Amino acid sequence: MADPRFFSVSSPIPLSQLAEAANAELIGASPDQLMHDVGALSLAGPDHISFLDNKKYVSQFAKSAAGACVVDPEMVDKAPGGMALLVTDAPYLGYARIGQLFYPEARQHPEASSEAPIADSALIGEDVIIGAGAVILERAEIGDRCHIGANAVIGTGCVVGADSNIGSNVSLSHSIIGQHVTIFPGASIGQDGFGFAISSTGAVKVPQLGRVMIEDNVEIGANTTIDRGAGPDTVIGAGTMIDNLVQIGHNVEIGKNCVVVSQVGISGSTVVGNGVMIGGQTGFAGHLQIGDGAQVAARSGVTKNVQPGNVVAGFPARPMRQWLRELAFVERLVKKR
Repeated sequence: MADPRFFSVSSPIPLSQLAEAANAELIGASPDQLMHDVGALSLAGPDHISFLDNKKYVSQFAKSAAGACVVDPEMVDKAPGGMALLVTDAPYLGYARIGQLFYPEARQHPEASSEAPIADSALIGEDVIIGAGAVILERAEIGDRCHIGANAVIGTGCVVGADSNIGSNVSLSHSIIGQHVTIFPGASIGQDGFGFAISSTGAVKVPQLGRVMIEDNVEIGANTTIDRGAGPDTVIGAGTMIDNLVQIGHNVEIGKNCVVVSQVGISGSTVVGNGVMIGGQTGFAGHLQIGDGAQVAARSGVTKNVQPGNVVAGFPARPMRQWLRELAFVERLVKKR
């Protein structure tokens, strides 16, 4: 399920070994049945193992084509027919350990050519300008008429579409960049998402096996960070404008023609629709749905889904008019006192 340009999966692993790693009970399949990879519930196939740790995704679980899944005992009766189940009280922790079996070296540290900062296997288009000190690693692809700024690093397997401008000191890894994209200096795109499962002995790293997919005509501000997905990709839709100092977590999907102002933080797996406007210093909880055309006022704290076209403000974020009435009411109370 992970892009082979960036990740190498280990040999197929029998369910018995996966169940042992996850400290789980295997139900509904032979212990010798082989799994070939991990995958998200919505993307996994018969040779893949997935997990369910959040009740918000029960509907995806019920329709999933995954051959096996790590689940809580309460979810067993909701599984689709034919799916092998690895039952444990800590499914996310179990999945983390399974992911480490399939990808024991998920964090890669490729080396550039010792003779030049541009690897021999990199593909460089026509009329490309590469600034001093920039490094382009193995199998990277740079489209025609791109400008790569000084000291930028284009990681192994990354693709940068034609007519894009990558600023100085930008770091790209595990990323596919569209055409006419501008990334301002200091941005870091494609680093590990912040994914951990908690065990009695501490945090267990969950391999981050997705990519960052940036569509055409996107602008990304200076020192913004965009984490790659944990399995699904992190996606930035065409025409979206992202300001400086924005943090976008793993698996986030941002639609087309959105505007995200400085110092916004969007937690993992939140889905932002098309044409959404987000004011500065706004924070989003994870796994939210923000509808098309919604507007979020500056310094809001979004903890629940926002319906399409709604305008919200405050902490916790609520309809703008309600928030304004509450402010006015508090002001009147203070004046009375």
